[in-house]
Amino acid sequence: MQALVIVAHGSHLNPDSAQPTYDHADTIRKTGAFDEVREGFWKEEPHFREVIRTVESDEVFVVPLFISEGYFTEQVIPRELRLEGWDPDLWESDGTDATEVTLEVGDAEKTVHYCGPVGTHDAMTDVIVKRAETVTDDPDVGPGFGLAVVGHGTERNENSAKAIEHHTERIREMDRFDEMRALYMDEEPEVDDVTDYFESEDVVVVPLFVADGFHTQEDIPEDMGLTDDYRTGWDVPGIVDGQRIWYAGAVGTEPLMADVILERAVDAGADVGDALEQVESWTSERPAAGD
Repeated sequence: MQALVIVAHGSHLNPDSAQPTYDHADTIRKTGAFDEVREGFWKEEPHFREVIRTVESDEVFVVPLFISEGYFTEQVIPRELRLEGWDPDLWESDGTDATEVTLEVGDAEKTVHYCGPVGTHDAMTDVIVKRAETVTDDPDVGPGFGLAVVGHGTERNENSAKAIEHHTERIREMDRFDEMRALYMDEEPEVDDVTDYFESEDVVVVPLFVADGFHTQEDIPEDMGLTDDYRTGWDVPGIVDGQRIWYAGAVGTEPLMADVILERAVDAGADVGDALEQVESWTSERPAAGD
């Protein structure tokens, strides 16, 4: 038997924070690829430290629904799961290429395949592009458009920016959008000045966040000038400094994220049959959460 455990941050304050995790888990559960699919959270129940003990399978694939490698993926999750012998160096990662480490959970008699975060997987690049297609309602969006990938950014975790830059560069290499830029909330170049960095009349802004919350639904729209008060909402597209800003909301709400979670498990050795094809088919026409 094999189980999939999706671990995410969750929130005591934002009841919608966990919704993408449950949505993607439900999608994967429907494929029948795993005998069990469970969700675990840091700030909600079921908690990281207990979730492994809720599965009967001896082989467990743990996929962190986080954007970057760092404090949570390297310290908190392995500690709370009680992964024996864990060391971040086992990933042999430079900050964007963590894959999988197989470890034991002695007190639960489980073999755990601990995967890198979804946010650094190459398949996330396709989800960002899909998010741009969703918000513009145009499967061919690109020519005539700029695309801004927005991250939190923080001096406390240099890997936070690495994930943003990684996907920005991959999309730039597609030569699909007229302009590409990585922007941040807490470091330069800042998303507040989005119109300073693009000449395109139309700019799609995609936040590389797992869930819609305080940052994506309050800070970023106000900082960009889409609205003076997030409580009154904003237009999509909105006009800022004469440019049309297509604000997409958190990338983690895009249904295709379920594909990235599966890709992580497959890379770690999970046998999922045709589940990837099923998810791609189901999510191709499904609206993102909140749309």
